[in-house]
Amino acid sequence: MTHIYVDADACPVKDEIYKVAQRYGLQVTLVANSYMRHPGGEAVKLVVVDKERDEADDWIVANVERNDIVVTADIPLAARCLDEGARVLGHKGKPFTPENVCESLATRQLLTQLREQGVMGGGPPPFAKKDRSLFLQQLDQMIQAARRG
Repeated sequence: MTHIYVDADACPVKDEIYKVAQRYGLQVTLVANSYMRHPGGEAVKLVVVDKERDEADDWIVANVERNDIVVTADIPLAARCLDEGARVLGHKGKPFTPENVCESLATRQLLTQLREQGVMGGGPPPFAKKDRSLFLQQLDQMIQAARRG
């Protein structure tokens, strides 16, 4: 059965994940560096890992299985999960695929270099209502695709 893993420390769509997972009867595991509130119960579990760099990422990769769904904005984590056969969805509703993750990694590296050189400032645009809507649509489609195998 499909399981949803959430890179939870900065995830803005946790409430949406709980609702969709409940509708489909799926288990959700939040992985974070510190305790956070969550609905609890049998369907939602919180795993708190050490604050070491990439500790949450490593835990997710060690536990994810083929056709599980990982929700993250972390592109290197997305690439690692895709290698494990998981499906990966960004917070703004962008599915990561084997075809687009390399381009996303290259873009991330380029933007990091531009920020370090002072050519470009700031981070990503703020999270918008349309992002939440697209996320819900894509998560629903991803769950249906995972169920079909």
